[in-house]
Amino acid sequence: MCGRYALTATAEQLIEHFGLMEVEDFPARFNIAPTQPILIVEPAPPADRGSNAPDRKALLVRWGLIPGWVKDPAEFTLLINARSETAISKPSFKAAMRHRRVLIPASGFYEWHRPSKESGEKSQAYWIRPKRGGIVAFAGLMETYMSKDGSELDTGCILTVAANQTIRPVHDRMPVVIAQQDFTRWLDCLNQEPREVADLMKPADEDLFEAIAVSDLVNKVANVGQDLQTPVVPRIELQKPASKKSEGGQMSLF
Repeated sequence: MCGRYALTATAEQLIEHFGLMEVEDFPARFNIAPTQPILIVEPAPPADRGSNAPDRKALLVRWGLIPGWVKDPAEFTLLINARSETAISKPSFKAAMRHRRVLIPASGFYEWHRPSKESGEKSQAYWIRPKRGGIVAFAGLMETYMSKDGSELDTGCILTVAANQTIRPVHDRMPVVIAQQDFTRWLDCLNQEPREVADLMKPADEDLFEAIAVSDLVNKVANVGQDLQTPVVPRIELQKPASKKSEGGQMSLF
């Protein structure tokens, strides 16, 4: 699951990384939460593309997808994440997977390690960021919901996948990350059916992220400062991923 993330890149960095037409300047956001506006990247309409112009544009949507068939959003569960393993066939995400795949720029995300109840310890928050810095692109879905009065609301969610070995000690799920060289494939809903991009919905490379223990400040949506990412000593040390080699240096079969 991904319930909080951050985006601190500048407009210029986003334009360069995603090949965007333009992005308005906005402040760094250190604690993006469900129901808030989030930045997504989608293909630009053909009419807006020039011969040498970028073919992608940025758009703000509400974090929390609402399928078009929902009658009353107030009675519908907030869909901030979609499991990549079932999104292709699940009614809530099926149409968006086929027609409205997007990218969600991020500087990293937060996750909580929840110890067993027997331990009596509180959950520990972690700031999970790219080891080398920069921007990552989460795989996302978008839907435009039309209410009874004719007003429209653009909504979106983040696709998740089983966590890799690096993240698994913190949590068993993580966002799907789309590599820069795969942006075009993921966004091409006209020519790439969901089954043809299923190979992109996989755990990130083991060396992409690092997990840094942070304070409980991130638990409150009202806290939005950079101090949310200040490292702290974790209450409980995480179990390290199993080594691929035994102590003797030989490859392990188990």
